[in-house]
Amino acid sequence: MTPTIALESPLASDLGLLMERHTADMHADTPPESIHMMDAGQLCMPGIWFFVMREEGRPIAMGAFKRIDETHAEIKSMHVLAEVRGRGLSRRMLEHLTDAARAEGFLRLSLETGVQPTFVAARALYGNAGFEECTPFEGYWDDPNSVFMTKQLA
Repeated sequence: MTPTIALESPLASDLGLLMERHTADMHADTPPESIHMMDAGQLCMPGIWFFVMREEGRPIAMGAFKRIDETHAEIKSMHVLAEVRGRGLSRRMLEHLTDAARAEGFLRLSLETGVQPTFVAARALYGNAGFEECTPFEGYWDDPNSVFMTKQLA
């Protein structure tokens, strides 16, 4: 069965494993002052679109984007469960987020990711999708533990 992606609440009761794994990955080898993740409650705020990928009803991936301004959004909380990786699901979620942001009228999509080994695959995914390194944006600083990337959508 092909996984589906839909807009959902980050507070759904069956998203605990995704949230736990995402949090564990973010804390695995990144200094606390360089962790910029949002928890489920923060992902419920207005101006955030949160998506869940499900396979046979089971949540296997998540991703969100947050409005920075009228034309610029930021990818947040993208995570695919380790046991289903290697099937192109991260690429599919990224394409979905990009298409949804474009449909909402955003012209630019940016992200912050880590420099640590945990984030090597993510940086490759974003680079292959056309994201290019950029300077820190909205609320970030020049952090040696962060890589900032952006992509024009229009």
